[in-house]
Formats: sequence, structure tokens, C-alpha cells
Amino acid sequence: MSKSKLQSLMARGTDFLGCDVAILCGAMSWVSERHLVAAISNAGGFGVIACGAMTPDLLDKEIAATKALTSKPFGVNLITMHPQLFDLIDVCAKHEVGHVVLAGGLPPKGSIEAIKEKGAKLICFAPALALAKKLARSGVDALVIEGMEAGGHIGPVSTSVLAQEILPEMASQLPVFVAGGIGRGELIAGYLEMGAAGVQLGTRFACATESIAHPNFKKAFFRASARDAIASVQIDPRLPVIPVRALKNAGTEAFTAKQREVANLLDSGAVDMGEAQLQIEHYWAGALRRAVIDGDVEGGSLMAGQSVGMVSKEEPVADIIAQLMDEAAVALERRA
Repeated sequence: MSKSKLQSLMARGTDFLGCDVAILCGAMSWVSERHLVAAISNAGGFGVIACGAMTPDLLDKEIAATKALTSKPFGVNLITMHPQLFDLIDVCAKHEVGHVVLAGGLPPKGSIEAIKEKGAKLICFAPALALAKKLARSGVDALVIEGMEAGGHIGPVSTSVLAQEILPEMASQLPVFVAGGIGRGELIAGYLEMGAAGVQLGTRFACATESIAHPNFKKAFFRASARDAIASVQIDPRLPVIPVRALKNAGTEAFTAKQREVANLLDSGAVDMGEAQLQIEHYWAGALRRAVIDGDVEGGSLMAGQSVGMVSKEEPVADIIAQLMDEAAVALERRA
């Protein structure tokens, strides 16, 4: 009975995504690539390619390579500030990608129409109720509400508060997926009962067997506790710096120095605000690559959510999803 109830609670999400389990994989740059994305989709979840700073040509190759590994649905996460956003949208359309996730701010003018007129469903992040309502009016097909417990770029509000504010207002209008700090199935069950269509997890999948992350990167996750995943500090109020949650290391300190460098460039007029923001984003992309691909766990960026303490070993994606679903089903049975 509990498993059938779980399927019933997830039905809206699975129908929308076209998969068996309404679990999206968070788009983690360098981690959410063809191997992990295909593994998650093949296991019944919904993999999402992290486009990040990829060029249209690189994204074209990544989507094609993912399609060679799975026949199941998967999505592509695009960053709104990418200078070639509309070219990337065209690449997704060329491959008939069914779902596009826009992250990093409000969709720029024309982007919603460009995505939807090619037949894709659009998912956007809503860090506040007012923005959730605005996005719904704009024609977005689904929302992700992600709390500050998440890894990578974060907002200022916790997942539990966002869920209480947004789900009662928006869940009846469109599918809403909850993200940030989710590490066990009991919490998934709770959000589903509150009206969520499904959830998004990143940190639990970062160290999966199928993840290409360097062994050093994975070992850092296994050793870490929740309190080790800290948010970066903004040192200059003029800099459009979105906080990033990562495991504390020398790279965290280097980011503070990078902010000072960019602030000095702003002071001298060497760069404008747009270029300043791009420099900050390029820093994170490079630092993340050093950690994930090269295994530099001291100087690189170990982006992780506070659920990192629940990542204790390398496991196949299918086992992670099965465990989460078993935990959710047991939780529902207890509450029946």
C-alpha cells in the first residue's frame, strides 16, 4: 500500500518528466555529464545535463553522447547569463530535448518563448513566492524551489521555509519540485505530502559509482559533515556575487582574494558590472573543474550541500534511488 501511495503522490511529477521516479538530478557542472545523467535516467529518475559555460558545439556533442547511453528522457540546464543562451536553446531544439531548466536568474526576454515554441517544457527556479507567481504568469511549465542548504549557488532562505510558503500557493497551478538538503526518503515523502510533484537532489548523486568525479573529490565528501559545507562570503556589496556552498578549503579563501581583485578592476574602470559577474562565474567554473576533474581538493571548489554528511560511500545510482524510495515508502506507511 505504501509503495502505491508513493507512486500516486509522485504521479504528477513522473507524468510531467516522463520517468518512473520524480527525482531530478541537480545540474552540477563537470559532474552532471553524459555518464551520470544517463545512469540516473536509466535507473528511472530524471538526469539533467549541466551546460554551465559550455559552447553550443560542446553542448551539441554532450547531448548526442548522452542519447547514445540512454533512450530515456533527460533534460538540459542552461544558465540565463550565458552569452550564447539562444544558440544553446537551438542546440536543445535540434536534439528534441524535452525539458529545459533555466537557472541563474529570471529568464531573459524572449527565452521562454524560444524554448517553448520548439516544443520543450520549461522548468525554472523560484527563490521566493513572488517570483514563483511571476514565472507562472510568464508561461513556465514547472518550478524548482531550492533552499540555502543546497550545494553550489544558493539563495538566502531555507528549503523548509520555501516549501511552506510556495507549495500551498503554487502546487495546484503547476508541478513544483523541492530541492536543497534532501538526503533521505523520509523527507521526500514529507514534501510530496505537502503537494510537491517531486524533488531534486545533487549532493547524494555526486559520488555515485557512475559519477566521473575524481576519487579525491569523492573522498572529501565521505569525510565531510553537514557543518563543513559553508556558504561563501560577499566582501563588496557592489559585486553581484551569489553565495556558493562548498566544503571549506584553501579554495574558499582564494575566492575572497578573487573578489578583491575584481572589485579593484571595477574601481579602476577596467571592467563593467557585467564583465565583473562573468569573471566571478569563470572563477567558480575553473575552481570546480580543478576539484572534480583534477582532484585538487585544496585549491579547487568542493561544491556540496549540507546533506553531504549523508554521503558515506560510493554507490550505484540505481541503489541510491531504490534506497530513497524504500525510505519514503516506509515513512508513508508509518504515517498511514
